[in-house]
Amino acid sequence: MSKVIDINVHHVTRVEGHGNIAVKASDGTIEKVEWQVPEAPRFFEAMVRGRSFEDIQSIVSRICGICSVSHSLAAIKAIEDAMNVQVSEQSDKVRLLMHYSEQMQSHILHVGYLVAPDLLGQKSVVPLVASHPDVVKNIIALHRIANQWTEDIAGRITHPITIKPGGFSKFPSENKLRELKAELEGAVPRLKSLAEVVLSLADKLPGFIRETEYISLVDSVGPYAFYHGNIGSTDFKDVIPVQKFEDVVNEYVSSQSTAKWAKWHRESYAVGALARFNLNYDKLLPLAKSVADSFGLKPGIFNPYLNNVAQVIECVQVVEHSLQLIDELLTSGIKPEKLNVEPREGNGVGCVEAPRGILFHRYELDKKGNCVKANMVIPTNQNHANIQKDFESLVPQIIDRDPKEIELLLEMLVRSYDPCISCSTHYLDVKFV
Repeated sequence: MSKVIDINVHHVTRVEGHGNIAVKASDGTIEKVEWQVPEAPRFFEAMVRGRSFEDIQSIVSRICGICSVSHSLAAIKAIEDAMNVQVSEQSDKVRLLMHYSEQMQSHILHVGYLVAPDLLGQKSVVPLVASHPDVVKNIIALHRIANQWTEDIAGRITHPITIKPGGFSKFPSENKLRELKAELEGAVPRLKSLAEVVLSLADKLPGFIRETEYISLVDSVGPYAFYHGNIGSTDFKDVIPVQKFEDVVNEYVSSQSTAKWAKWHRESYAVGALARFNLNYDKLLPLAKSVADSFGLKPGIFNPYLNNVAQVIECVQVVEHSLQLIDELLTSGIKPEKLNVEPREGNGVGCVEAPRGILFHRYELDKKGNCVKANMVIPTNQNHANIQKDFESLVPQIIDRDPKEIELLLEMLVRSYDPCISCSTHYLDVKFV
């Protein structure tokens, strides 16, 4: 009897936004393998045209409820670059502290609520409340700590209000920083426990390997790069200034996606926690490195499913470095700063590592400080082509398996990238007839 495989997933669950999986095969002959993004485009760049530099951050933070801090920081950095505004060391440290809160917020959400059910054989996190109550309670506690952390620095849990061009409208008090330090110290044993749980389930992660290019920020003089640095690649020894990011991303249109795809030295590349790990491993702090060592992870990993392990390692990294930053801020003391930024004409780029990967914003401002042109390249934009290429490599290896197993492995592959699909859809090819 002939074997026909016809998989149509509309839409992949436990991801942000709408993405489809389509696979067709007959008697082992593959006829179609597609990662599809059908979601309606959102024209972010048009939202900020004509708006004042003072409003841009607030607008673009609404692009994503999970990555609102990253978009805010990328926007602020681009505005300051365009207007040649320098920020203080204090503001820089507090911004990094705020940025770290979102990394943990997002990673815990993804690993704990969206990936854990796959590793424990469930459809959602709800059944885990009964079967693994201690694990769920730990995840909830860690997510609560991350949420409070963001609120302490950004003014609220999502869509930050304290960050402004030139610095902050309000700094956290020294008492608030001491409270945050105590919370983060309490998070360390919880993160160790989470790492142990993920390690115990690591054999549930498929052993799929496909060599690809990984891209992230790298900083030769700074810490594990989330906020400062240049663009680095596992395929290219030199680094590229973030101001030249268009030469890196090379966006193009795919007929199966309302989001643009990207490529650099190969047909595709990957961004995210695993990309940062591969390019910044030597900057891991001791505790984070010990967690990586417990998994046997070293640079040169080409298994996309291990992106979830890299996210756990990064949670430890950001808490570990945040404790250092808080000590530095408390030692120097929080000093008031005045915001006095005058509008001027210019073109600037802002780049940060969002939880899902490297994020670029470019703004052109007129002499009144109003935006006349904008360009944003979202991490998931840069991962779509790589997901497709992973599909094309993985499906032939598993095509003889039960269709439900094939479907699950492909869904897990998509989820491993932690895609923010809605954020990535900002292109539509309109043909007027």
